[in-house]
Amino acid sequence: MDSNPNSNPIASFSSFLHHHISRAASHISARVDAARRLRPASPPFAAASRPMEARHAFDLALSPDSVAKTLAGTRVYTVSNSGNEFVLVSDPNNGTRSLGILCFRQEDAETLLSQVQLRQPVLGRGARVVPITLDQVYMLKVEGIAFRFLPDPIQIRNALELKADVSRGFDGVPVFQSDLLVFKKKNKRYCPIYFQKEDIERELSRVSRASSGGSQNIMVGSLEDVLKKWR
Repeated sequence: MDSNPNSNPIASFSSFLHHHISRAASHISARVDAARRLRPASPPFAAASRPMEARHAFDLALSPDSVAKTLAGTRVYTVSNSGNEFVLVSDPNNGTRSLGILCFRQEDAETLLSQVQLRQPVLGRGARVVPITLDQVYMLKVEGIAFRFLPDPIQIRNALELKADVSRGFDGVPVFQSDLLVFKKKNKRYCPIYFQKEDIERELSRVSRASSGGSQNIMVGSLEDVLKKWR
């Protein structure tokens, strides 16, 4: 799964749509079967995934089913057409490949929907924003469907604040961890990951009863790197 590395993802996203949405009509494929059709997700946008090994969080090899269970409950948003199919656009780096756009903010998916309706009225007729959970996304990726993530720009900014070198921006969807939240289960050490810095700060505050300086205990990585290591 790809992500937009630009520190201003909305601006880049607008440019991406401007150049490639006109080609979307020829790429409406990848109908999701009945078991995995786009449907409202029952849990709200989750702050954390299930736990993973603390000391080697980015070095685990998991089965696709295990990865999917780890990502369950975390919601993203995309655009589907009237047939409940992904609206796909051409990959600017590979004209033969199509991508589904996945937004971590519903408002960004609404922007995508507006662009589709404006530039491709026929395609946009009946299109709508739908939630889908990351475990569903991961299993579709395993089946060969490619996606591009549009991260929450607020979390991109939060990630940059935690990085020592911000000259190259932040590449990927930020995920946050802290050694202070490590716990043991069946003789193994686990550490949850969070998609929002505010949520991990809230947990750290509850654990330590002191939020000042909590950011010094927060580590930031990218979801894409985690998924690569989990393969």
